Amino acid sequence: MWQHNYIPVGGSLGLSAPVAAIPILVLFIMLGVLRKPAWMAAVASLVSALVVALAAYGMPLQLAVISTLYGAAYGLFPIAWIVFSSIMLYRLAVDTGKFEIIKDSVGGLTSDRRLQAMFIAFSFGAFIEGAAGFGAPVAVSGAMLAGLGFSPFYAAGICLLANTAPVAFGSIGIPVVTLANVTGLPPAAASAMVGRLCAMISVFIPGYLIVVMTGWRRALEVLPAIVACGVSFAGMQFFVSNYIGPELTDIMSSLTCIVVMVLVMKFWKPKTIMRLDGEGPATLAMKGHTGSEVFMAWAPYLLLVVFVLLWGAPQIKLALDQWTNGLMPSFLPRNATTLNGINVPGLHNLITRVPPVTPRPAPYAAVFTWNWLSASGTACFFAILATALVLGVQPGRVVKAYVDTFRQLSLAMVTIASMLGLAYLMNYSGMTSTLGLALAATGGAFPFFSAVVGWLGVFLTGSDTSANALFGNLQVVTANALGLNPVLTASVNSAAGVMGKMISVQSIAVAVAATGMSRTDESRLFRFTIKHSVLLMVVMAILSMLYAYVFPGLVPTV
Repeated sequence: MWQHNYIPVGGSLGLSAPVAAIPILVLFIMLGVLRKPAWMAAVASLVSALVVALAAYGMPLQLAVISTLYGAAYGLFPIAWIVFSSIMLYRLAVDTGKFEIIKDSVGGLTSDRRLQAMFIAFSFGAFIEGAAGFGAPVAVSGAMLAGLGFSPFYAAGICLLANTAPVAFGSIGIPVVTLANVTGLPPAAASAMVGRLCAMISVFIPGYLIVVMTGWRRALEVLPAIVACGVSFAGMQFFVSNYIGPELTDIMSSLTCIVVMVLVMKFWKPKTIMRLDGEGPATLAMKGHTGSEVFMAWAPYLLLVVFVLLWGAPQIKLALDQWTNGLMPSFLPRNATTLNGINVPGLHNLITRVPPVTPRPAPYAAVFTWNWLSASGTACFFAILATALVLGVQPGRVVKAYVDTFRQLSLAMVTIASMLGLAYLMNYSGMTSTLGLALAATGGAFPFFSAVVGWLGVFLTGSDTSANALFGNLQVVTANALGLNPVLTASVNSAAGVMGKMISVQSIAVAVAATGMSRTDESRLFRFTIKHSVLLMVVMAILSMLYAYVFPGLVPTV
């Protein structure tokens, strides 16, 4: 059994950390300096990680290759599967002409582009995040904004920024549930603290979006709508996370926000209507549609909501998992504690993690969950089939949409698979833990750098859930060693981690594919989002320091 060594270079953390950071530096240089497409950057970073893992960390070749393939498989399922289904649903709505009616109905609520952006990117996107997560909100909302006539670049950028608010409670609260499971902290305490951190940022995100989109002066023209949007979402996010639990936080927050925004758009109009560059008043003259026409146009997304909520119900999910578990071939190495879990051959429990990353030496599990029927992507796919039936779409047209979507997303799927392969290789080699330990060595400043740890985790993996699984226990171990409240640092890992979502290469690839931009725009989008990502991460880090040393009584205790 191979054992982790977190200080492989000269027995020094100071020397080992820069070596462990080489794959990240390669990624930043390829995207931010050389301006290469995301798939090239991801592959180059993965190759450099393989070299570091083999040469510096002494990782056996078999373990390095299998951990990379394990990550790539996770990138394709469930992440790429969700994105694929979301985009295919959008294409079907466009091909049947229903999206034109959706465009008219949104324009009927408001012709102001700022309010449209808040409603779709923030309010509706947060609902999709709460129900499905894993890239679906950026894919769906970005495609909708681009279809409404927004610049594809700004449609993608706005949706990436908006997705920061709900991510910590996405996919029916999975990130917080995972954090509690990994760390052993009470779920209620973790949910409450993550909510207290996120709500303080969520209240400002709608305004932040509009300032980025239009500037301060034009943002102030819609200040009542900004306040209504931010306060309704953040207020419900705080309440549900603190007094109900993580599972329904995003669903209830986004539904509240959607209702409030519809009321605002129905009964309040800004004095000046903002239009897109080159867009005249006639451009937004909306055609009249009957109620039934509008309902049928929204049917694809209404069915998406129905199927995702059904699939997210614990009883239905369990029943689907139990059924598919019985269909799994007997020759696969099954995991005794996980339904549809497959112990990855040649990797599962063949690596030992050691303190201080874990309290004691422990085998590193590698379990691939093949829950193909209960996955959110499958729920989206069933929504596609139901949409085809309801709208009377011919099977040949559905097949064409499938093929066209695959062509559109082919390089995006290469990017996602490569980035998850990179993340898993860095995890299983110990590189990520080296970086985490280097940041944890900051002593009393650790509450600030705990935010950096979470941000780094989501940047690498593209998932707040994965970052919590990766660094959650490190946050707790370090906090206990420094005499800090572990609930705070573990929660900061999740709450600050979401700020890394907008610069994760997977998210950028999804946004570019969804909005129809060219591959050359990926590096441009990365340069656009990174400054906002770093700024918001620093804000969360400052909040962490305030909770740790100024308002420690506001942090739940265990």
